[in-house]
Amino acid sequence: MRIEICAVGRLRAGPEKELLDGYVSRITAAGRGIGITALTLREVEEKRRLEGAALKESEAAQLKASLSRGALLVALDERGRAEPSEAFAGRLARWRDSGVSDLAFVIGGADGLAPSLRDEASHLIAFGPMTWPHMLVRVMLAEQIYRAVTIIAGHPYHRA
Repeated sequence: MRIEICAVGRLRAGPEKELLDGYVSRITAAGRGIGITALTLREVEEKRRLEGAALKESEAAQLKASLSRGALLVALDERGRAEPSEAFAGRLARWRDSGVSDLAFVIGGADGLAPSLRDEASHLIAFGPMTWPHMLVRVMLAEQIYRAVTIIAGHPYHRA
């Protein structure tokens, strides 16, 4: 299974990018043994001249165009489910075991996701009720994917 994170905006050089790159490397190395072959980041342009619903719809169109064909769509959204790491790992394993070859997590821009894209998602995930910077959410998601990979592989990274 290949995993992609599709997000609005470009992550510039700095601590967040370094953390994300580290998790991508870890996931690639640890995932091979359990059938997770890659984690890819796909970034789309922020449309700063637009506002409100038009902005969200423009971002949604770009995100949708960036997805691998046939990818199972998971949206990060405040209306989503905040679940424990073990449950997330179990869900990831079930998707892998059921034959999902491409899994795409989408992260909207500062104003969130368009309802049209959110409604297409097979699953909604939230990182709790707090508001997080969307650039930092990429790192948080990558860490949780890495944690899930290690849980599935029986590695001691996660101490439950």
